[in-house]
Amino acid sequence: MQSMQEIPERKKDEQKIRKLSIIMPAYNENSTIEEAVQRSLSVDLQGIELELIVVDDGSTDGTTRILQSLEPRENMTILHHEKNKGKGAAVRTALPYVTGEVVVIEDADLELEPESYPRLMEPILKDEADVVFGSRFKGNVRGMTWFSKLGNRVVSLIASILFLEWVSDEATCYKMFRTEVIRSFKLKCTGFEFCPEVTAKTLKNKYRYVEVPVNYNGRPRSSGKKVRLRDGWHAIWTLVKYRFVD
Repeated sequence: MQSMQEIPERKKDEQKIRKLSIIMPAYNENSTIEEAVQRSLSVDLQGIELELIVVDDGSTDGTTRILQSLEPRENMTILHHEKNKGKGAAVRTALPYVTGEVVVIEDADLELEPESYPRLMEPILKDEADVVFGSRFKGNVRGMTWFSKLGNRVVSLIASILFLEWVSDEATCYKMFRTEVIRSFKLKCTGFEFCPEVTAKTLKNKYRYVEVPVNYNGRPRSSGKKVRLRDGWHAIWTLVKYRFVD
């Protein structure tokens, strides 16, 4: 499918993907942040460089201290918000620091597997997609309540109806973009409405979009799950809003 919003034509030597940038928003993830950093930067992409941009979103549980204690790496940037601003705000803070041709969003809770990056990148490397979602419902889902499954299905169905393209997992964390695409969105989100905003702008502008299966191992709410029912309503409103306005 050709994009209605044209990406500037790339010369043949510019089409090569040399670096993947990983944006990792982190809010009160002291039990997983160190492992998340290590696993994200250890993925083998067959010669493609990795860079990690962590945004400590006003953590109060020791996440900041852990990040400060990590050995400095040339390919890792750590940014801080003085106060919690939300996932969307963290992504927007990180974007100016991205130097890779492709960018992926990685939550610091390790409910998804960084080892999935090669699978996510494959359609982009083959020049078959501009945006790739890692669909949990096409892979293995563990630890997700029936209520969360229902909510995810409802929001995904609404997205599919609004934009006339099937979306199986609108709320998945694993969203990978050509960097020029996500920057073209001129994001306005601050919280979890990041997901519906980029979904809406991807589909409305008819960027080449595909889904690949990923595995999900959910944490119980007591371990830090932060998405609530109101976020589902916000997601629906965001999808409807961007269907009809820019």
